[in-house]
Amino acid sequence: MATYLDFPRRAAWDLDPAFLTVNHGSFGAAPRSVISAQRRWQDRMERQPSQFMNTVYPGAIRSAAAALGAFLNADPDDLVFVDNATTGCNTVIRGLPLRKGDEIAILSHAYGAVHNTIRFAAEQTGAHIVQAAVPFPDPTEDALVAAVEAVLTPQTKLAVLDHVTSGSAIVLPIQRIVAACHAAGVRVLVDGAHAPGQIDLDLQAIGADWYAGNCHKWLCAPKGCAFLHARPPAQAGLHPGTISRGYGQGFLAEFDWTGTTDPSRFLAIDAAIAFHHELGGASLRARNKTLAQQGAALIAQRLNTNVGTTGATAGAMATIRLPVDDPSPEHALRIRRRLMDAGTDAPVHALDGALWLRISAFAYNEAADYARLADLVSGVLGEP
Repeated sequence: MATYLDFPRRAAWDLDPAFLTVNHGSFGAAPRSVISAQRRWQDRMERQPSQFMNTVYPGAIRSAAAALGAFLNADPDDLVFVDNATTGCNTVIRGLPLRKGDEIAILSHAYGAVHNTIRFAAEQTGAHIVQAAVPFPDPTEDALVAAVEAVLTPQTKLAVLDHVTSGSAIVLPIQRIVAACHAAGVRVLVDGAHAPGQIDLDLQAIGADWYAGNCHKWLCAPKGCAFLHARPPAQAGLHPGTISRGYGQGFLAEFDWTGTTDPSRFLAIDAAIAFHHELGGASLRARNKTLAQQGAALIAQRLNTNVGTTGATAGAMATIRLPVDDPSPEHALRIRRRLMDAGTDAPVHALDGALWLRISAFAYNEAADYARLADLVSGVLGEP
């Protein structure tokens, strides 16, 4: 089994050494090797664009899907590339034949952009949004399953569930929740924006009708590399946001070509997967989770507060409650801006009556980063 490879600090990335990078979760960070692979594809494309797009790209995009399918344990014929997980979620939500009175179940900690997509669909169709109240802080897997089960009714047509919540960094027992939804006759779309490369991921085992995930975050692919997985029964009636020449010719034909774009971000996925395995794969993921929890505990001790998740529901992101009297979103934004001015970026979210600082841990991080962050946070909170 591969073990975590301890690179010299940041040696594989072009990260600014003067900036404290503890927010891998928002946009990831592609290493030099992956960017080089992407540029090789771009160079090949630009040597003869017409030939490339007509004779090289069709096979190359399917080869990339095969590499990603092997990593995710998914049939590549059920996988298409999209710009980001939000795009994938939009594709599913806006394509569903919802009617007045139908219900869409979401988490109370749902990602804001996807929540907005569901709001849009509900406003257009007369469907209703029902929120499952996420138990927080320190939720258990049983409590998370029960929270979703409690809102399912005969009117529930779709459940849109985060695999890893963005603001609170909770890893949901998604396989159990999908099974509970299917037992109630409810189809499931999983927003897996933070899952690939952060946690162990097996799409066949999860069994969701649709799963959208980002590869540019924890898998370190180029920006704009994401996927939508749809089980064969759930592919019917699914169309990309841009209808193009493949319309009516099937799932792959419609999504593999939606007009001229730069496909190098998708074609470099094999380099990103290789880099992930080089770092240790499963052992890297375990190491990142441990480091995130250690960093969160250190900061919580310094601030005399508590962390948001522990145990099975914790991943390579972690949250720490901030000791502030104003738990408003506006105050959260002010604190984040002050941290940025101080030389770091750590998201601050207003959740359930408190402000929570979110940290990430990746291969280029070490324990000293969180001690430094604790100093910066203490300084910012001490400002008038």
